[in-house]
Amino acid sequence: MIDPGKLAAFALMSAAASLVPGASMLFVMGQSVWRGGRSGGVALAGVQFGYVWWWVLAALGLGTLAEAFPVALHLLAFGGACYLAWLGISALRSARHLEGAARTQKPSSHAFRDGLLVAMSNPKSLIYIVALLPPFVNPRSPVVPQLVLLAVVAMGIDVALGTAYILAGHGLARAMTRGTTRKWLDRAVGSIFLVISLAILADLLLG
Repeated sequence: MIDPGKLAAFALMSAAASLVPGASMLFVMGQSVWRGGRSGGVALAGVQFGYVWWWVLAALGLGTLAEAFPVALHLLAFGGACYLAWLGISALRSARHLEGAARTQKPSSHAFRDGLLVAMSNPKSLIYIVALLPPFVNPRSPVVPQLVLLAVVAMGIDVALGTAYILAGHGLARAMTRGTTRKWLDRAVGSIFLVISLAILADLLLG
């Protein structure tokens, strides 16, 4: 199964990624601010169901690849670690040049449906999942059960942080979309991504 240290690193990475509001979380925040916490919760549920689509595709693809070409999963793990380092550097660069505040997306009267579509219509989700999962997967164990565990961890963290945004309401929503707050978040997330990527690369090269 997955090494406990790698599982902890994956949880930390997922928390850092979920902390910075992307398109999906901004939609949830917008629903909560303008239509109330119930609408925000429904939107969050729709987003998570949308993510399931990408997780299933990732599990099928990586599971098949691991069975057919075991060495390919190791190469993907190395590429994923490099991709994570690139994300960390990009976040640090973004913190230096970030100007203005991000905007919450327009609220909708069909929160679940639109939350589902927001998550499913973003192909970057699949790229993000497929690129970053291999470094945390043990190629000597069945891959699909590990991916299910990682999916549960990632989505559980995303739901927890999304719920915090919803419960905190307007004040936190404004703070999370303020330019200065985003700068500090990007710096923190970039640093976390870089540390995790370096640890993974060291493990892959020295292991």
